[in-house]
Amino acid sequence: MSAKFMIAAAAVAAASVAGFADAASARDQIRIVGSSTVYPFTTAVAEQFGKSGGGKTPVVESTGTGGGFKLFCAGVGVDHPDLTNASRAIKKGEFDDCKKNGVTDIVEIKVGIDGLTIAQSKAGPNIKLTMAQVFLALAEQVPDKDGKLVANPYKNWSDIDPSLPNIKIEVLGPPPTSGTRDSFHELFMEPGAEKVPAIAALKKSDRKAFDKAWKSIRKDGAYVEAGENDNVIVQKLETNRNAFGIFGYSFLEENLAKLRGVTIDGVAPEYDAIAEGKYKGARPLFIYAKKQHVGVIPGIDKFVAEYVSAKAMSKDGYLANKGLVALPKAEADKVAASSKMMKPLAETEVTN
Repeated sequence: MSAKFMIAAAAVAAASVAGFADAASARDQIRIVGSSTVYPFTTAVAEQFGKSGGGKTPVVESTGTGGGFKLFCAGVGVDHPDLTNASRAIKKGEFDDCKKNGVTDIVEIKVGIDGLTIAQSKAGPNIKLTMAQVFLALAEQVPDKDGKLVANPYKNWSDIDPSLPNIKIEVLGPPPTSGTRDSFHELFMEPGAEKVPAIAALKKSDRKAFDKAWKSIRKDGAYVEAGENDNVIVQKLETNRNAFGIFGYSFLEENLAKLRGVTIDGVAPEYDAIAEGKYKGARPLFIYAKKQHVGVIPGIDKFVAEYVSAKAMSKDGYLANKGLVALPKAEADKVAASSKMMKPLAETEVTN
């Protein structure tokens, strides 16, 4: 990038921020977009914020993590959201898009831990799976008996392992724009691929082929993209006892009367197992704030302070009652202190 271009971009960004400050009266309500997984937690904080007199109750939209970053990074000003929820960390490409559009001061705040779960109706057969079996059920290509990659032939779970139920493989999950979909690939599909010898061998001999294998989901109907609304998946599991659904732990906890979480590699998706890192589907959850909007759109700093407060984010806080797994206290204290400073994320800190 040339020096002239950088100077011009900085000038445009400065002008847009100045114009934004002048137009601040056009919006006095915080706007938040992003992850459907983080949505119920942010909504709870928004409601508490409104009740406490911190300002108008923020508007929270569930757009998916990828969709949220697209909106968040589109620019600075009243037409663009102030915060975005994310069920994964911001990607390098998203960070670059933000920078290109003048969004230069992004504050990353880790708000808790989630356990990405595969769930089923309690009326269905109680199934226990391994990471390898999950990969073999959902990968677009799997090895045949000679180790050659072929289109996934498995129709029923028992085709993968005779000990599994003889029922159709049908898994309802998020679309590619969802952070949950990204997390599923990284937390389930990649480790699962590493447990299948013929696929694991590719990691050394042909890394591109290995990555393609775990990043590709079959498109023959065994995996059903059910949209960004996890409640829709919950409803479908209630009516189809043989189907499985992929969503965050909070949605499982809210529906434990009807659903059960599938045990993976011998560990069930339960609060303590997620908090202690024993359940391998655990992942961090984030919110991202646009520092350039702080002090212009009223209440952003107070909203963030409410989010990271002990009454919200601790193990006994109101977000735990919603299914958020709390960060260890020392980490939570560090997050609260960092959030108060509103330190922008450095480009070198964006690794994925």
